[in-house]
Amino acid sequence: MSVSTAAADRSLCAPLPVLGRDVTVPLVTGGEVAYAALDYAASAPALQRVWDDVAAYAPYYGSVHRGAGYLSQLSTDLFENARRTVAEFLGCRPDDQVVFTRSTTDSLNLLARALPAGCQVFVFETEHHASLLPWQDARVTYLDAPRTPRQAVRTLERALAGRDPHGPALVCVTGASNVTGELWPVRELAAAAHAHGARIVLDAAQLAPHHPVDIRDLDVDWVAFSGHKLYAPFGSGVLAGRADWLRAAEPYLAGGGASRKVTRRQDGGVAVEWHDSAARHEAGSPNVIGAYSIAAACKALTEAGWDTLVAREEQLIRTVRQGLAEVPEVRILSLFGDDAPRVGVLSFVVEGWNSSHFAAALSAEYGIGVRDGLFCAHPLVRTLLGTDPRTQGECGAPEAAPGEKSLNAVRVSFGAGTPDEHVERFVNAVRELVRDGARWQYRTEDGRCVPAV
Repeated sequence: MSVSTAAADRSLCAPLPVLGRDVTVPLVTGGEVAYAALDYAASAPALQRVWDDVAAYAPYYGSVHRGAGYLSQLSTDLFENARRTVAEFLGCRPDDQVVFTRSTTDSLNLLARALPAGCQVFVFETEHHASLLPWQDARVTYLDAPRTPRQAVRTLERALAGRDPHGPALVCVTGASNVTGELWPVRELAAAAHAHGARIVLDAAQLAPHHPVDIRDLDVDWVAFSGHKLYAPFGSGVLAGRADWLRAAEPYLAGGGASRKVTRRQDGGVAVEWHDSAARHEAGSPNVIGAYSIAAACKALTEAGWDTLVAREEQLIRTVRQGLAEVPEVRILSLFGDDAPRVGVLSFVVEGWNSSHFAAALSAEYGIGVRDGLFCAHPLVRTLLGTDPRTQGECGAPEAAPGEKSLNAVRVSFGAGTPDEHVERFVNAVRELVRDGARWQYRTEDGRCVPAV
């Protein structure tokens, strides 16, 4: 890194530089401004270091596992070293498996396919759809939204106490809410699950980019997360944890790489012997660059120091919460209350504003990118907004024209690549919009609020 670039990064006050930090966007009111990416909960920008590491590897790209050439062997070593790096990042046990997938959603669907026969699944209605929906083929018990961490544990304990004690069971829980950012009592929930003979999988999509995740310390059986929320490019994810259910299950995908031996049977069919390693569920040519980028992000976060990253993020959270608290028309959504520990994810509604209209104005007039809608967590958002959680809604899109009452909220999210200025600009923009109103006219187009031209 050159001296001038290093100085520019320091001026941003972000400990880990990300791609896009120099991008400018036009404003409807005229001129341009540096884009403030405050939608980390959906997809965090890739770390500059991750991008540089991937670019350095790209000329040496080769086939994986089945090639005799030098580049193939190099790529194979890189892929398997990435697996070991992720295992270390998660504090995996010696016999745990690390399976590379496409995303958190893919990881949890893989685990759902690996459930033993008769497995009963327990999941809170507050989960993201990635961890709420994959269990449709199992016996699922949906648990009501708790209002305190203690209530969450008690609710789970009561549900588990009433289950069949002889059959397998799985609890699925988030580590940090993608709507409120609130941290869930993972250790206590894991203890409750194990006390009743159940296993537990942690959806760490929102936790892993903000806090250390240690499988042994949390005493969970599996962890799932996505690369694109961990400052890596799109298209890669991880399922890590106990191997026995994964080894016993049919491969998630059937094909090359998952099979150890394939022969013709006398009856004319095909006999297959599947791998019992992570390869069993990684059929086809793997996403080597995706796996490598996740490993590079794991290294970057670890080397930056979690104490430093967490302390700074808590400062940003205080800035946002204090700023929004000064605007009476703003209501921050919360399950566990104002004092609950959280990561850099907050959702809110503004009195007198349709949330899509508000988000559109933040973008068009201030160059700030946030998210509006139900955040693929419909039952949770409906509960927080005081509506029937069974009511259907369209994911990520508003349900009424600007200015009309509709069921959605605004979400702001940030992390290790967020400059102080972006957060400060957001708080000031909220104040101005509430006080003065939008400076531009907006209309609905394809279900979204956009500037009128």
